[in-house]
Amino acid sequence: MDPIRPPRLRRGDVIGLVAPASPPQSPDRIEKSVRYLEALGYRVQLGDHVLEHHGFSAGTDAQRAADLNAMFRDHRIHAIFAIRGGNGCCRLLRQLDYRAARRHPKILVGYSDLTFLQLALWRRSRLVTFSGPMPAVEFWDRPDPWTEEHFWGLLTSRAKRRVLPHPSDQPPTGLRAGKADGRLLGGCFSLVMSVLATPYQPDFRQALLFLEDVREELHRIHRMLTHLDNAGLFQRLRGLILGQFTQATPEPQEPHFGLPQIYAETLADFPGPILANLAYGHIPRKLTLPQGVLARMDADRLKLELLESPVV
Repeated sequence: MDPIRPPRLRRGDVIGLVAPASPPQSPDRIEKSVRYLEALGYRVQLGDHVLEHHGFSAGTDAQRAADLNAMFRDHRIHAIFAIRGGNGCCRLLRQLDYRAARRHPKILVGYSDLTFLQLALWRRSRLVTFSGPMPAVEFWDRPDPWTEEHFWGLLTSRAKRRVLPHPSDQPPTGLRAGKADGRLLGGCFSLVMSVLATPYQPDFRQALLFLEDVREELHRIHRMLTHLDNAGLFQRLRGLILGQFTQATPEPQEPHFGLPQIYAETLADFPGPILANLAYGHIPRKLTLPQGVLARMDADRLKLELLESPVV
């Protein structure tokens, strides 16, 4: 099945806001997000259950899945933005209308817990989605201009090729030299791990795997990278892209490695190029990465380039 790229966004289009994971921190964030999007010239439609609470999720599984499926089925909706991440998207994978996502492709944006939905939609529907900023996290109060410019450029332009920018104060580093082409797939590392060996795991052969995480203890990052190697995944990939592992901490009162030592030890036998310190992850100034788009990485020139447009 060929990749399905959603139509690009235009002024006047309708953006649907859903809460497939945790509930928003406050209704005020949603209100300010709506005003932000409307000021850019878009119309906004809220999911019916965005203000619900059910344990650590924004409503029951059925409510959250219903909102997401309704957005995919509604021809008036042009894009679907997750209000925030958190917990709960894994509970929706059996209830998603993958046929509707194929028949009515549209932009889906989010990161963190949204990794579950994006990888499942790629596996089941071959839909290109966007691992990027969310309204009630980055766009409700004084959003970072660099993040905005890159994000809206990806969603609104059909440019066939583009080199992804890097903040001048945060250049990536090359851990393993070389160049490689492949489809961008990945997201929040702990959630990528949780989708492995399930019916929703993508085929990572010939992919450029990108990873980031937040509040993970360093020994867990060490263990997860080792697991990917033990599972034979490293041998299937074309390249590896490491984003930001923010608030990574050692286990209290235990000897530990830092991230450079962890990378040196666990990635010693990785067969392809490796980029690290990419401006992607749980950080205010971030890249948006399109899941499933063909890209080229050059670890010698510290460059990541999209070889096709993520939208049509």
